[in-house]
Amino acid sequence: MPAPRGSRPHAKDANGREAEDRKKALRTALTQIERSYGRGAIMRMGAEGARLQIRAISTGALNLDAMIGIGGVPRGRISEIYGPESSGKTTLCLHVIANAQREGGVAAFIDAEHALDVQYAGKLGIDVDNLLVSQPDTGEQALEIAEVLIRSNAVDVIVVDSVAALVPRAEIEGEMGDSHVGLQARLMSQALRKLTGAVSRSQAAVIFTNQIREKIGVMFGSPETTSGGRALKFYASLRMDIRRIGALKDGTDVVGNRTRVKVVKNKCAPPFKQAEFDILYGKGISHTGLLIDLGVDEGVVNKSGSWFSYGDLRLGQGKENARSFLEENADVKTAVEAQLRAALGMGGEEESATKQRESAAAVKVV
Repeated sequence: MPAPRGSRPHAKDANGREAEDRKKALRTALTQIERSYGRGAIMRMGAEGARLQIRAISTGALNLDAMIGIGGVPRGRISEIYGPESSGKTTLCLHVIANAQREGGVAAFIDAEHALDVQYAGKLGIDVDNLLVSQPDTGEQALEIAEVLIRSNAVDVIVVDSVAALVPRAEIEGEMGDSHVGLQARLMSQALRKLTGAVSRSQAAVIFTNQIREKIGVMFGSPETTSGGRALKFYASLRMDIRRIGALKDGTDVVGNRTRVKVVKNKCAPPFKQAEFDILYGKGISHTGLLIDLGVDEGVVNKSGSWFSYGDLRLGQGKENARSFLEENADVKTAVEAQLRAALGMGGEEESATKQRESAAAVKVV
Protein backbone atom coordinates (compact mmCIF):
# COMPACT_ATOMS: atom_id res chain seq x y z
CA MET A 1 0.00 0.00 0.00
CA PRO A 2 1.58 3.34 -0.99
CA ALA A 3 2.47 5.82 1.77
CA PRO A 4 0.10 8.76 2.18
CA ARG A 5 0.96 11.76 0.10
CA GLY A 6 2.98 14.30 2.07
CA SER A 7 4.26 11.86 4.73
CA ARG A 8 7.92 12.14 3.67
CA PRO A 9 8.27 15.90 4.31
CA HIS A 10 6.82 15.39 7.80
CA ALA A 11 9.48 12.72 8.51
CA LYS A 12 12.22 15.09 7.31
CA ASP A 13 10.89 17.86 9.52
CA ALA A 14 10.87 15.50 12.52
CA ASN A 15 14.46 14.41 11.84
CA GLY A 16 15.54 18.03 11.44
CA ARG A 17 13.93 19.02 14.75
CA GLU A 18 15.60 16.06 16.47
CA ALA A 19 19.02 16.99 15.06
CA GLU A 20 18.53 20.61 16.15
CA ASP A 21 17.54 19.47 19.65
CA ARG A 22 20.70 17.32 19.86
CA LYS A 23 22.89 20.25 18.80
CA LYS A 24 21.22 22.48 21.37
CA ALA A 25 21.74 19.86 24.09
CA LEU A 26 25.41 19.53 23.10
CA ARG A 27 25.94 23.30 23.24
CA THR A 28 24.36 23.36 26.69
CA ALA A 29 26.61 20.51 27.88
CA LEU A 30 29.75 22.20 26.50
CA THR A 31 28.82 25.49 28.15
CA GLN A 32 28.24 23.74 31.47
CA ILE A 33 31.62 21.95 31.27
CA GLU A 34 33.48 25.18 30.47
CA ARG A 35 31.66 27.02 33.27
CA SER A 36 32.63 24.30 35.75
CA TYR A 37 36.18 23.52 34.67
CA GLY A 38 37.34 26.55 32.70
CA ARG A 39 37.74 27.46 29.04
CA GLY A 40 39.62 24.80 27.10
CA ALA A 41 38.46 21.92 29.32
CA ILE A 42 36.81 20.47 26.21
CA MET A 43 37.38 21.48 22.59
CA ARG A 44 36.83 20.46 19.00
CA MET A 45 39.90 18.77 17.53
CA GLY A 46 39.63 20.64 14.22
CA ALA A 47 39.59 24.05 15.86
CA GLU A 48 42.50 23.30 18.18
CA GLY A 49 44.43 20.87 15.98
CA ALA A 50 47.41 23.17 15.49
CA ARG A 51 47.83 23.62 19.24
CA LEU A 52 47.72 19.88 19.81
CA GLN A 53 50.52 19.08 17.36
CA ILE A 54 53.45 17.45 19.15
CA ARG A 55 56.57 19.59 19.34
CA ALA A 56 59.96 18.01 19.95
CA ILE A 57 63.53 18.68 21.06
CA SER A 58 66.33 17.09 19.06
CA THR A 59 68.33 14.25 20.61
CA GLY A 60 71.50 15.35 18.82
CA ALA A 61 71.45 12.30 16.53
CA LEU A 62 69.81 12.91 13.13
CA ASN A 63 68.90 9.28 12.52
CA LEU A 64 67.38 8.88 15.99
CA ASP A 65 65.29 12.03 15.50
CA ALA A 66 64.03 10.55 12.22
CA MET A 67 63.29 7.16 13.81
CA ILE A 68 61.27 8.77 16.61
CA GLY A 69 59.18 10.31 13.85
CA ILE A 70 58.65 13.85 15.17
CA GLY A 71 62.23 15.14 15.18
CA GLY A 72 63.24 14.34 18.75
CA VAL A 73 61.95 13.87 22.29
CA PRO A 74 58.30 15.00 22.53
CA ARG A 75 57.26 18.03 24.56
CA GLY A 76 54.30 17.69 26.86
CA ARG A 77 54.98 13.98 27.23
CA ILE A 78 56.95 11.65 29.50
CA SER A 79 59.86 9.69 27.99
CA GLU A 80 62.00 6.87 29.35
CA ILE A 81 65.55 5.98 28.34
CA TYR A 82 66.79 2.70 29.78
CA GLY A 83 69.71 0.36 29.28
CA PRO A 84 72.72 -1.31 30.93
CA GLU A 85 75.40 0.62 32.79
CA SER A 86 77.60 2.98 30.74
CA SER A 87 75.44 2.59 27.65
CA GLY A 88 74.92 6.32 27.04
CA LYS A 89 71.65 7.12 28.86
CA THR A 90 72.90 10.26 30.59
CA THR A 91 74.86 11.35 27.50
CA LEU A 92 71.71 11.24 25.38
CA CYS A 93 69.83 13.28 28.00
CA LEU A 94 72.62 15.87 28.14
CA HIS A 95 72.46 16.29 24.36
CA VAL A 96 68.70 16.94 24.62
CA ILE A 97 69.40 19.57 27.29
CA ALA A 98 72.08 21.21 25.13
CA ASN A 99 69.70 21.42 22.16
CA ALA A 100 66.93 22.87 24.33
CA GLN A 101 69.29 25.55 25.62
CA ARG A 102 70.39 26.42 22.07
CA GLU A 103 66.74 27.16 21.31
CA GLY A 104 66.61 29.51 24.31
CA GLY A 105 64.95 27.03 26.65
CA VAL A 106 65.45 26.34 30.35
CA ALA A 107 66.58 22.88 31.48
CA ALA A 108 66.66 21.10 34.84
CA PHE A 109 68.64 18.00 35.81
CA ILE A 110 67.47 16.09 38.89
CA ASP A 111 70.55 14.08 39.79
CA ALA A 112 69.22 11.32 42.03
CA GLU A 113 72.41 9.30 41.40
CA HIS A 114 74.60 12.21 42.59
CA ALA A 115 76.97 11.50 39.71
CA LEU A 116 76.61 14.39 37.24
CA ASP A 117 79.94 15.31 35.60
CA VAL A 118 79.69 19.08 35.11
CA GLN A 119 82.85 19.30 32.99
CA TYR A 120 81.54 16.59 30.64
CA ALA A 121 78.20 18.40 30.40
CA GLY A 122 80.04 21.56 29.38
CA LYS A 123 81.93 19.71 26.64
CA LEU A 124 78.62 18.57 25.16
CA GLY A 125 77.56 22.19 24.69
CA ILE A 126 75.51 22.71 27.86
CA ASP A 127 75.49 26.16 29.45
CA VAL A 128 76.26 24.83 32.93
CA ASP A 129 75.91 28.29 34.50
CA ASN A 130 72.20 28.33 33.62
CA LEU A 131 71.49 24.61 34.09
CA LEU A 132 69.20 23.92 37.06
CA VAL A 133 70.62 21.01 39.08
CA SER A 134 69.10 19.27 42.09
CA GLN A 135 70.60 16.41 44.10
CA PRO A 136 67.67 15.28 46.28
CA ASP A 137 67.98 13.15 49.40
CA THR A 138 64.89 11.00 48.81
CA GLY A 139 62.71 9.84 45.95
CA GLU A 140 59.75 11.83 47.28
CA GLN A 141 61.84 15.00 47.30
CA ALA A 142 63.04 14.41 43.73
CA LEU A 143 59.53 13.90 42.37
CA GLU A 144 58.12 16.86 44.32
CA ILE A 145 60.86 19.10 42.88
CA ALA A 146 60.01 17.81 39.40
CA GLU A 147 56.31 18.54 39.99
CA VAL A 148 56.98 22.14 41.09
CA LEU A 149 59.18 22.75 38.04
CA ILE A 150 56.59 21.24 35.69
CA ARG A 151 53.71 23.28 37.15
CA SER A 152 55.77 26.48 36.82
CA ASN A 153 55.39 26.24 33.01
CA ALA A 154 58.85 27.84 32.77
CA VAL A 155 61.08 24.79 32.18
CA ASP A 156 61.48 23.14 28.77
CA VAL A 157 63.34 19.94 29.73
CA ILE A 158 63.40 18.05 33.03
CA VAL A 159 65.66 15.00 33.34
CA VAL A 160 65.35 12.61 36.29
CA ASP A 161 68.51 10.48 36.50
CA SER A 162 67.57 7.81 37.43
CA VAL A 163 64.42 5.96 38.54
CA ALA A 164 66.54 3.25 40.19
CA ALA A 165 68.11 5.90 42.45
CA LEU A 166 64.76 7.28 43.66
CA VAL A 167 64.91 5.77 47.13
CA PRO A 168 61.70 6.11 49.20
CA ARG A 169 62.03 8.02 52.46
CA ALA A 170 60.93 5.00 54.52
CA GLU A 171 63.79 2.95 53.09
CA ILE A 172 66.38 5.63 53.89
CA GLU A 173 65.11 6.08 57.44
CA GLY A 174 64.89 2.32 58.07
CA GLU A 175 67.63 -0.15 58.88
CA MET A 176 69.90 -1.66 56.24
CA GLY A 177 68.33 -5.13 56.35
CA ASP A 178 64.67 -4.05 56.46
CA SER A 179 62.32 -5.32 53.75
CA HIS A 180 60.46 -2.65 51.76
CA VAL A 181 58.53 -4.57 49.13
CA GLY A 182 56.92 -2.45 46.40
CA LEU A 183 57.67 0.93 47.99
CA GLN A 184 59.41 2.36 44.93
CA ALA A 185 56.74 1.05 42.55
CA ARG A 186 53.97 2.66 44.64
CA LEU A 187 55.93 5.91 44.78
CA MET A 188 56.34 6.01 40.99
CA SER A 189 52.70 5.06 40.37
CA GLN A 190 51.39 7.82 42.62
CA ALA A 191 53.79 10.43 41.23
CA LEU A 192 53.07 9.69 37.58
CA ARG A 193 49.31 9.87 38.14
CA LYS A 194 49.83 13.42 39.41
CA LEU A 195 52.45 14.48 36.88
CA THR A 196 50.94 13.34 33.56
CA GLY A 197 48.28 16.05 33.27
CA ALA A 198 50.65 18.78 34.45
CA VAL A 199 53.29 17.70 31.92
CA SER A 200 50.79 17.91 29.07
CA ARG A 201 49.74 21.44 30.04
CA SER A 202 53.31 22.68 30.58
CA GLN A 203 54.70 21.46 27.22
CA ALA A 204 57.88 20.36 29.01
CA ALA A 205 59.82 17.30 27.88
CA VAL A 206 60.18 15.09 30.96
CA ILE A 207 62.78 12.33 30.63
CA PHE A 208 63.38 9.52 33.12
CA THR A 209 66.48 7.36 32.81
CA ASN A 210 66.26 3.83 34.14
CA GLN A 211 68.42 0.81 34.81
CA ILE A 212 67.90 -2.82 33.87
CA ARG A 213 67.10 -5.58 36.36
CA GLU A 214 66.58 -9.32 35.79
CA LYS A 215 63.48 -11.22 36.86
CA ILE A 216 64.14 -14.46 38.73
CA GLY A 217 62.87 -17.78 37.40
CA VAL A 218 62.09 -16.72 33.82
CA MET A 219 62.40 -19.80 31.61
CA PHE A 220 61.24 -18.34 28.29
CA GLY A 221 61.63 -14.86 26.87
CA SER A 222 63.85 -12.07 28.11
CA PRO A 223 64.33 -11.89 31.88
CA GLU A 224 65.17 -8.18 31.66
CA THR A 225 62.92 -5.56 33.19
CA THR A 226 63.26 -2.00 34.45
CA SER A 227 63.10 -0.81 38.05
CA GLY A 228 60.26 1.20 39.55
CA GLY A 229 57.33 -1.02 38.63
CA ARG A 230 55.06 -0.83 35.60
CA ALA A 231 53.68 2.70 35.95
CA LEU A 232 56.43 4.40 33.95
CA LYS A 233 56.04 1.87 31.13
CA PHE A 234 52.37 2.78 30.92
CA TYR A 235 52.59 6.58 31.25
CA ALA A 236 55.64 7.08 28.99
CA SER A 237 54.79 8.14 25.43
CA LEU A 238 58.31 7.27 24.29
CA ARG A 239 60.56 4.47 25.55
CA MET A 240 64.06 3.94 24.17
CA ASP A 241 66.38 1.00 24.82
CA ILE A 242 70.01 2.08 24.48
CA ARG A 243 72.86 -0.46 24.24
CA ARG A 244 76.59 -0.45 23.63
CA ILE A 245 77.22 -2.83 20.70
CA GLY A 246 80.93 -2.30 20.03
CA ALA A 247 84.10 -0.41 20.87
CA LEU A 248 85.71 2.35 18.78
CA LYS A 249 89.48 2.11 18.69
CA ASP A 250 92.29 4.45 17.72
CA GLY A 251 95.07 1.92 17.29
CA THR A 252 94.92 -0.13 20.46
CA ASP A 253 93.19 2.55 22.54
CA VAL A 254 89.42 2.44 23.01
CA VAL A 255 88.13 5.98 22.33
CA GLY A 256 84.38 5.40 22.34
CA ASN A 257 81.42 3.10 21.86
CA ARG A 258 79.21 2.13 18.95
CA THR A 259 75.69 2.57 20.30
CA ARG A 260 72.29 1.29 19.19
CA VAL A 261 69.00 2.83 20.30
CA LYS A 262 65.73 0.99 19.74
CA VAL A 263 62.38 2.76 20.06
CA VAL A 264 60.38 0.11 21.94
CA LYS A 265 57.29 2.28 22.56
CA ASN A 266 56.13 5.32 20.64
CA LYS A 267 52.76 7.07 20.90
CA CYS A 268 53.88 9.78 18.46
CA ALA A 269 54.84 7.63 15.44
CA PRO A 270 55.30 3.93 14.51
CA PRO A 271 57.57 2.17 17.06
CA PHE A 272 60.24 -0.56 16.85
CA LYS A 273 62.67 1.43 14.73
CA GLN A 274 66.34 1.67 15.65
CA ALA A 275 69.32 3.94 15.07
CA GLU A 276 73.07 3.53 15.51
CA PHE A 277 75.72 6.16 16.20
CA ASP A 278 79.13 6.64 17.83
CA ILE A 279 79.64 8.05 21.33
CA LEU A 280 83.20 9.32 21.85
CA TYR A 281 84.62 9.48 25.37
CA GLY A 282 84.70 13.07 26.58
CA LYS A 283 82.89 14.36 23.47
CA GLY A 284 79.49 12.68 23.38
CA ILE A 285 77.62 11.71 20.21
CA SER A 286 79.89 12.02 17.17
CA HIS A 287 77.81 14.28 14.95
CA THR A 288 80.39 14.20 12.15
CA GLY A 289 80.72 10.41 12.22
CA LEU A 290 76.94 10.15 12.09
CA LEU A 291 76.84 12.37 8.99
CA ILE A 292 79.27 10.00 7.25
CA ASP A 293 77.33 6.85 8.19
CA LEU A 294 73.97 8.37 7.26
CA GLY A 295 75.43 9.92 4.13
CA VAL A 296 76.54 6.51 2.86
CA ASP A 297 73.17 4.94 3.72
CA GLU A 298 71.20 7.72 1.98
CA GLY A 299 73.51 8.03 -1.03
CA VAL A 300 74.66 11.55 -0.15
CA VAL A 301 78.23 10.40 0.56
CA ASN A 302 79.86 7.91 -1.80
CA LYS A 303 82.08 5.11 -0.51
CA SER A 304 84.44 3.34 -2.89
CA GLY A 305 86.65 0.83 -1.12
CA SER A 306 88.00 2.72 1.87
CA TRP A 307 87.62 6.15 0.23
CA PHE A 308 84.76 8.53 1.06
CA SER A 309 83.70 11.32 -1.30
CA TYR A 310 81.01 13.97 -1.53
CA GLY A 311 80.22 14.65 -5.17
CA ASP A 312 83.58 15.18 -6.87
CA LEU A 313 85.25 16.08 -3.57
CA ARG A 314 87.27 13.41 -1.78
CA LEU A 315 86.76 13.44 1.98
CA GLY A 316 89.52 10.99 2.89
CA GLN A 317 90.60 7.38 3.09
CA GLY A 318 88.99 5.67 6.05
CA LYS A 319 86.22 6.96 8.28
CA GLU A 320 88.53 8.74 10.72
CA ASN A 321 90.21 10.75 7.94
CA ALA A 322 86.82 11.62 6.45
CA ARG A 323 85.62 12.67 9.91
CA SER A 324 88.67 14.91 10.36
CA PHE A 325 88.14 16.49 6.93
CA LEU A 326 84.52 17.39 7.68
CA GLU A 327 85.42 18.82 11.09
CA GLU A 328 88.07 21.04 9.47
CA ASN A 329 85.77 22.14 6.59
CA ALA A 330 82.57 23.47 8.10
CA ASP A 331 81.09 24.45 4.71
CA VAL A 332 81.24 20.89 3.40
CA LYS A 333 79.87 19.54 6.68
CA THR A 334 76.93 21.98 6.49
CA ALA A 335 76.26 20.95 2.89
CA VAL A 336 76.21 17.24 3.76
CA GLU A 337 73.91 17.83 6.74
CA ALA A 338 71.51 19.94 4.65
CA GLN A 339 71.14 17.22 2.01
CA LEU A 340 70.71 14.56 4.69
CA ARG A 341 67.93 16.52 6.41
CA ALA A 342 66.17 16.88 3.07
CA ALA A 343 66.59 13.15 2.35
CA LEU A 344 65.20 12.23 5.79
CA GLY A 345 62.28 14.64 5.41
CA MET A 346 63.32 16.74 8.40
CA GLY A 347 62.28 20.35 7.75
CA GLY A 348 59.73 22.10 5.59
CA GLU A 349 59.92 22.54 1.83
CA GLU A 350 61.17 26.14 2.07
CA GLU A 351 63.82 25.19 4.64
CA SER A 352 64.95 22.22 2.53
CA ALA A 353 65.23 24.38 -0.59
CA THR A 354 67.26 26.98 1.28
CA LYS A 355 69.65 24.36 2.64
CA GLN A 356 70.00 22.81 -0.81
CA ARG A 357 71.05 26.22 -2.20
CA GLU A 358 73.51 26.64 0.68
CA SER A 359 74.87 23.15 -0.03
CA ALA A 360 75.53 23.94 -3.68
CA ALA A 361 77.21 27.23 -2.79
CA ALA A 362 79.39 25.54 -0.16
CA VAL A 363 80.62 22.89 -2.61
CA LYS A 364 81.50 25.58 -5.17
CA VAL A 365 83.51 27.47 -2.55
CA VAL A 366 85.42 24.31 -1.65
